[in-house]
Amino acid sequence: MDISVNMAEATHGHQPTKLNGWQWASIALGAVALALLMYSSFAAHPGDHGGGHDAHAHAPSIWSVIPFAGLLLSIAILPLISKTAHWWESNQNRLVVALVFGAITLLYYAASMGFAKVVTILEHAILAEYIPFIVLLFSLYVISGGISLKGDLAARPGTNTAFLAVGAAIASFVGTTGASMLLIRPLLQTNSERRHVTHTVIFFIFLVSNIGGCLLPIGDPPLFLGYLKGVPFLWTLGLWAPWLTMCIILLIVYFVWDTIIYRKETPQDIKRDETQTRRLMLSGRLNLLWLAGVVLCVALVKPGEPFLGTSFHPFPFMRELLMLGFTAVALRTTNKKIREDNQFDYHAILEVAALFVGIFICMQAPIEILRASGASLEPLLSSPMRFYWATGVLSSFLDNAPTYVVFMETATTMTPEGATDVVSLAGGASILTSMLVAISLGAVFMGAMTYIGNGPNFMVKSIAEQSGVRMPSFFGYMLYSGLILIPLFVIVTFIFLR
Repeated sequence: MDISVNMAEATHGHQPTKLNGWQWASIALGAVALALLMYSSFAAHPGDHGGGHDAHAHAPSIWSVIPFAGLLLSIAILPLISKTAHWWESNQNRLVVALVFGAITLLYYAASMGFAKVVTILEHAILAEYIPFIVLLFSLYVISGGISLKGDLAARPGTNTAFLAVGAAIASFVGTTGASMLLIRPLLQTNSERRHVTHTVIFFIFLVSNIGGCLLPIGDPPLFLGYLKGVPFLWTLGLWAPWLTMCIILLIVYFVWDTIIYRKETPQDIKRDETQTRRLMLSGRLNLLWLAGVVLCVALVKPGEPFLGTSFHPFPFMRELLMLGFTAVALRTTNKKIREDNQFDYHAILEVAALFVGIFICMQAPIEILRASGASLEPLLSSPMRFYWATGVLSSFLDNAPTYVVFMETATTMTPEGATDVVSLAGGASILTSMLVAISLGAVFMGAMTYIGNGPNFMVKSIAEQSGVRMPSFFGYMLYSGLILIPLFVIVTFIFLR
């Protein structure tokens, strides 16, 4: 696989050759957090650190959430501080911060539950979750990066709305990552003569990187995990009504918003936009075949289960190896000029990889706390409406894929005997259809609430910033998402989940 990228390109030339002051500060902050965790661990479970059976019987302390909170605060705050903003641009520095907080979480587990628990956590976080997650995103990112939709249309509100509508329509079939990578660059090129572009990228994240992907498991990572647990591949097509409702309302809101903003553009910019146009041209069509191959890998290759009804059982990571194989073929067969025209590099996917390796490790603690609290949560999760909001709120901050799995597992324990309107899952379990609808919509829709709710969000933000678009901070983005999306989530609640 010809991934011709050096560390300088991956970090935009900001990588240090040795640990600098801010990296040491990150490690020092981590040491303080670790000390607090160790104290709380020994105080809460005195004499229970031998790594035996009893050491594994209890759930993590609430203090175990500190590393996860610290990582989220780092993502939110470090880009806002003048002395750290430039430092944070380096993917190497992001990786240092993510690994520091991840190491704290693992040391906490080692001290409180034993080394065997650390191995279990790494198996869940890295082997079962992070590797399939990042390989799928990487494959879609690289293959779609070889498809060039090149041109510069007049960036009128109708044109931008059409871009968003097409993206929302195809996201379920090529994945939110594939649709985002295919369309974000031509959308930015189309709007390059306009001064007010931030709102367009934000709505792009809402529609193309998240909500558009709820009709198939390939569309969004949480639905992919649901499929792995036995949800039929085509079951999610039944979510078309809430999907269509959200898409139509958001497109109308965007069109009105962009129409108002368009009037604020200067006459000179509008004239340049109207005159400097080029019709859209699609290059790299062969990559659509490799993209279809990745989709088929997700749909047909399930490790441990019969392949197409035969006696052959795919081995572990066979699906991921096949997807990487399609990626390698795409790199080999794509004209390099296409990727150059796309201004393709690996910075955005490396940013996701650097941050999410820490996120997946750190979030094991809050996920385990949720699992341990499953029985006590049942009275609070007595209706689809409550599952929808609980899944959605946590999906905004915990990454929507594992959050989906936790609430799905909780809902399976609440399925009444003899219930008929259920979805059968792997291992003989079943879940009420109404509960699965609520969990699926909450995870997919509310993954749009923050930059970390879903993997493509960060990649779109990074590409937009590389193109000169000033994107809002972590909390600034949440202001947009809160004002625009929450009222629509309420509408979905009362129409589809009562």
